[in-house]
Amino acid sequence: MSNFNFLQKEWLSLYQKLKTAEERAIIEPVSTANYCRLVLEESMYLIYDLEHLDKPFNTDLVNLMNDEGIKSIIPFHLIEGLHIVRKTGNNASHYGQRITSKDANISIRYLYDFLKWFALNYSKETPELPGLFNDAFIPKLGEKQRQLKELQEEQDKAYKLLLEQVAKLEKEKEEILALAQESEATLETFKQQTKEAVVKLKKQKQARLKPLTSEFTEAETRQHLIDVALKEAGWNDLREGRELEYPVAGMPLTADNPKGNGFVDYVLWDDNGKPLALIEAKRTTKDIEIGKHQAFLYANSLEKLHGQRPIIFYTNGYETKIWEDTFYSSPRRVYGFYTKEELQWLIQKRATIKDIRKASINNDIVNRPYQFLAIKSVAESFVTDSDKGICGNKRRALLVMATGSGKTRTVAAMVDVLFKNNWIKRVLFLADRNALVRQAKKNFSEYLPDLTAIDLTEEKENDTTRLVFSTYPTMMNKIDNIRNSEERFYGVGHFDLIIVDEAHRSIYNRYKAIFEYFDACIIGLTATPKDGIDHNTFELFGCSNEDPTFLYELHEAVPTYLSPYKNIDITTKFIREGIKYKELSELDKIKYEETFADKTTGIFPEEIRANAMNKWLFNKDTVFKVLDTLMQQGLKIEGGDKIGRTLIFAVNQKHSKFIVDCFLERYPEKPSGFIAMIHNEVSHAQSLIDAFCDQYKENNPQIVVSVDMMDTGIDAPRVLNLVFFKVVRSYAKFWQMIGRGTRLCPDVYGPNQPKDSFLIFDVCKNFEFFDVEKKGKETKIAKPITQQIFEDRMHLSRLLAETGEPDDVELSNKLRDILHYAIANLDRSRFQVAMQLKHVEEFEDRSRWNNIDSNDVHIIEEYLSDLPVIESINESARRFDLMMLKLQIATLMTNNYKVKYEDALVEISEGLSRKYTIPAVLRAKGLIEDIRRPEFFKEISQKKLDSVREELRELIQYLESKNKEIFYSDLQDDDVIAISNEPTISSNYGNAYRRRVESFIRENKHILTISKLSTNQPITNQELQILEQILFDGTERGTIDDFTNEYGKEPLGKFIRSIIGLDVKAAQDAFSEFLQAGNLRADQMTFIQKIITHLTKNGTIEPSMLFESPFTDINDKGLLGVFDDGDAHKVISIIESINENAMIG
Repeated sequence: MSNFNFLQKEWLSLYQKLKTAEERAIIEPVSTANYCRLVLEESMYLIYDLEHLDKPFNTDLVNLMNDEGIKSIIPFHLIEGLHIVRKTGNNASHYGQRITSKDANISIRYLYDFLKWFALNYSKETPELPGLFNDAFIPKLGEKQRQLKELQEEQDKAYKLLLEQVAKLEKEKEEILALAQESEATLETFKQQTKEAVVKLKKQKQARLKPLTSEFTEAETRQHLIDVALKEAGWNDLREGRELEYPVAGMPLTADNPKGNGFVDYVLWDDNGKPLALIEAKRTTKDIEIGKHQAFLYANSLEKLHGQRPIIFYTNGYETKIWEDTFYSSPRRVYGFYTKEELQWLIQKRATIKDIRKASINNDIVNRPYQFLAIKSVAESFVTDSDKGICGNKRRALLVMATGSGKTRTVAAMVDVLFKNNWIKRVLFLADRNALVRQAKKNFSEYLPDLTAIDLTEEKENDTTRLVFSTYPTMMNKIDNIRNSEERFYGVGHFDLIIVDEAHRSIYNRYKAIFEYFDACIIGLTATPKDGIDHNTFELFGCSNEDPTFLYELHEAVPTYLSPYKNIDITTKFIREGIKYKELSELDKIKYEETFADKTTGIFPEEIRANAMNKWLFNKDTVFKVLDTLMQQGLKIEGGDKIGRTLIFAVNQKHSKFIVDCFLERYPEKPSGFIAMIHNEVSHAQSLIDAFCDQYKENNPQIVVSVDMMDTGIDAPRVLNLVFFKVVRSYAKFWQMIGRGTRLCPDVYGPNQPKDSFLIFDVCKNFEFFDVEKKGKETKIAKPITQQIFEDRMHLSRLLAETGEPDDVELSNKLRDILHYAIANLDRSRFQVAMQLKHVEEFEDRSRWNNIDSNDVHIIEEYLSDLPVIESINESARRFDLMMLKLQIATLMTNNYKVKYEDALVEISEGLSRKYTIPAVLRAKGLIEDIRRPEFFKEISQKKLDSVREELRELIQYLESKNKEIFYSDLQDDDVIAISNEPTISSNYGNAYRRRVESFIRENKHILTISKLSTNQPITNQELQILEQILFDGTERGTIDDFTNEYGKEPLGKFIRSIIGLDVKAAQDAFSEFLQAGNLRADQMTFIQKIITHLTKNGTIEPSMLFESPFTDINDKGLLGVFDDGDAHKVISIIESINENAMIG
C-alpha cells in the first residue's frame, strides 16, 4: 500500500516514483529527496502541457516554478512547500550525507498535499482522495543503505529518462503544430481546439473545487522555512540536542523553572566548539520583541558555558533581528541568517576592531582638507564611546560633495581606513550605469591596488573578492541567484559596507530591497546641492534636521579645487515663441506647408508652439545659429584657433544625429571625427568616451553630442564648453550635468595655462526653470505604472463602497478581489516578497480586504503595492487602465481632473474611429461612437466606465505611439540672442582710485613681493621699497600719501593680503603640523577649515573673531568651546604668525 494510490490509475509514472520514495524515506532519505524533486519536475511539465502554457527559455525547475503563468495556477500555500521539496532535492544532489529522514519526510508530505490538488484538478475522472498522510505506509526497515555514488547513478538514470519523455512529447507537439501551420484554416482550427481545451479544463477545475487536508500547519511551515533559510546560509547539518534544542543551565529561577534549565531553539557552532550564534524562534502570533530578553538570557548562559558570547538572532517567522550586543546597543532587522564564515568575522572583530576616529588617513589617496574632514565626519558618525570602550553608533552616512571634488577618492580613503582598522572585509559599490561602475572600479583599483575587485556587469562573481562593483539591476538579480544547491551567493551578511553612488530618493525607492536585504553599513554619495535633496533622503541615511553627515558644495570648492562657470542663455524667435505660419516669409510658408500639411486633407497647423522645438521638431537654421554661437563665443584653445573640448546634451538619438549633420554641413572644413555622437546605439561608444575624457591631450572627437550617457559620472577635465540642448527637470541631474565641466585642468590652454572657468550655453531655459539662486527641490519621482494601478484600485474601491449604491458596491468588491488575488499569488521565493511576508500573509486573507481603513491604506502603500508583478499585456493597455481609474476617482470626487481625463478618453475614441479596418476595433464601433458624443459623460455610472476600460484596453495598442512624429524643417529663424550671466564678484571698494589700486594688485600677483605676501613668506624692507615704487607711480595710482588718505595708516602688506587673500596651500601648510600632531575631531577640523577659508579670502584674521560667528556656529564658546586651552593657544599662535608676515609697510 501507498499514500499515493490515488495516482496509480491515471498518473502511473508519478505513482511509481513516489512509492519508491516512500519505501526509502527512512533507510535512504537522500534517494527519497531526489525522487520527490524528480516527481515535482515531472508534474511541472505536465501542468505546462495540460494548461497549454509556453515554457520559459530556461527550463530549469526553479524557472518552471517561477513562471508567472504557473504561479497564477498553483495555490500560494502549496508553492511554499514545493520550494522546500525543490531545495531539499537540490541539497540531496550536492550534499547527500546531510539529508535526514526528517527532511525526506517533510518533502514527501509537502508533495502529498500538492499531488492531491494536482490529481483533483487534472485527472480525467474525479479521484477518491485520501485524508492525512499515513506514516504506517513508510517501512521502518529495509535493505542496507547503498553508497551515495550508487544512488546518484540511479537518480541520473531516472532524470535522463524523464528528459527523454519530455523531449518525445515536445517533438509530438511540434509535429502537430507544423501540420496546423500548413494553412490558415488548419491553424485557426488548431487555435480554436486549444482554446476549447483550456475552457473545458477551467470548467472541470471549477466543478471540482473543494477543501483539501494539509499536512502542516502554517506555524510548522514557518519553522521549515527557518530551517531552509539556515541551509541557504550553509547550515545544513542541524542535529537535535546540538544545533536544535540545545540544553543550557543558569537561566533565572522561576516557579515554572526551579532548576534554571532551558533549551535554545538553535545554536550555530564554530569549528572550535564555541557558539557563534543563537536563534530564538517565537510563534508567528507573538510580537518579535517578546523573544529578545529570552535570547539575551540564553546568550548569557552560553557565554558562561563556553567562554564566548554568541551573536543573537530572534525571530517570529515573519521578522528576524540580529543583535551584536557587545558592540551595538540596539538590534536591527535582517532578512536571513549569516554563514559560518560571516559569523566568525563578527566574533573576530570584537578583539581586533579599532577606533577609526583616531585612524591615520592615506595622503596618497586624499590630500585636501575637506576630504579629511569628510572621513572624520563619517568616522564620528559610525563610532562612539561607552564605559567598556568604543561601540557602534550609526550605520549610515550621507556625503554631499560637489561634482569634481573627489567623492570617489574620499570614499576610497574611507574604505582604506575601515579595512585597516578591521571594520570591514567586503565592500559593494553600486551605481546606476555600466560606465560609472567601470570607472569606479578603475579608480578604486588605482587607489587600493592591494584589494581584489570585480565588476559584476562584466566579470564572473567570486565570493573571495574584497571590492564588488555593480549596477542596481545586476545586484538585484545576483541576490536571488543560486549556487551550490540552495546557498545564496550573496547572503545577508556578505558585505560589511555598501557605497551608493548618487544616492537620492528615486534610486532608493526603486532598489531599496538591496539596501534592506544586506546587513551592512551604507555610505551614500551625492553631488546634488543640499537644498535640492528630498527630506526622505536625509531620513534614509539617518540624518536628522536635513543635515548630511558631511557637506561640501560648489561655492566652497571654487576656485581653489573646482572651476566656476558662466552660463549663456541662448534663444531665438522660434525657441522663444514657436513658429507662426503668418509670420513666415513666402518661401518659408511653402516649406512649412510641405512639411506639416496632412497628406490626406492638406490641413496644416497655424502655429507650432515653442515647447515642440528640439522635442519633435528640429529646425536646421535654429541649430545652425546655436552652433555658430558656440563656435564664436565658446572658450578656445591653441591661441584661439580651436574650440575647446565641448559636450552637447541632446534630447534623443535623432536629435543628436541632426545636430551632428548640421555641424558637418555648417563646418565642412573641420577634420574627420571632430564631432561625434555618443549614445547606447553607437558601436564602441566607450572608446569615444575614453578619447574625449583624456585629461592630458586633445583628441578627436573635440565635440561630443551625448544622449544620456555622459550626463552624469563621467570625468572629462578638459571640457570648456557645455551646451544644454535639452530640457532638464531633475534638479539632481541638472547639477550632475553642470559637474561635467567643474574639474580643474592644469595645461588646457598651453603650458602653465590652466582652466580657470567654463561656459554653459543654455538653449532650453533650464537655468530659468531652476532659478539657481533660489535653488530648487528634486522633482517628484513617479511610481511604476503597476504600483499606481494597484493603489488607485484600492482608493477607488473605498470610494465606491462609501456610495452605498448596489452597482458601486459590486464593483468595489470586484476590485478588492483583484487586489487580493495579486497579493495572495505573490512568489514567496522573491526576496522582496519574503522581506514583507508578515504583511503579505495578513492580506492574503480575502476577508481582510472587506474593511480597509486609512491605516491599512498606509500599510499597503508602504509595504505591498510595489510587490505585484507586471501584467502580461502591452504597456499601452496598462496606461489606459491607470487613466480610466483616475477618471473614475475624479468622477466620484468631482475634482478638476475629471474634464482632463474625459477629454483624453474622447481623444482616444477619435483615434480608434480611424481604425475600423481592424476587426477588433470595428467590433467596438458602437461604444467608440458613443464616447464621441458630447452627452456620453452626463450622469455616467461607475459600472459603465469600468466596462469602457475592459472593452477598449486591448485596442489602445492600435493607436499611433504617443511619441510625436519627428519633423525636420529648414525655416529661417531670427538672429540668436545670447545673454551672458556673469557670476557676481563682490567689491570692497567704491571710488575710481580704489578700483585702480586694487585692480593693479589683482593683475600683478606674480610680482615677487605680492607673491610672497600671498604665500605667507616674510618680506624684507628692500622688497617693500621696491613694491612701493612699482605700486605708487605718482599718476594713475598716486603716491603713498594718497594711499594713506584713502585707506588710513593700514600696513601695506595687510592691505595687499586683504585684496588677494592668502594662498590656500600656504594657509594649509601653516596649520599642517598642528593638524598632523594629533587626531582631531570632525568639529575641530571644521573649525580650522573655517579659519583657512577666512584667510584665503581676507588674508588675515583677528584672534577675537574666533569668538564670533561663524566660529560660534560650531560651539557657542567659539575657539575655547572646541579646543582645550593648550590647543587654543597653539591656534592663536599660528594665526599671529600669519598676520605678522603681513604687518609691514
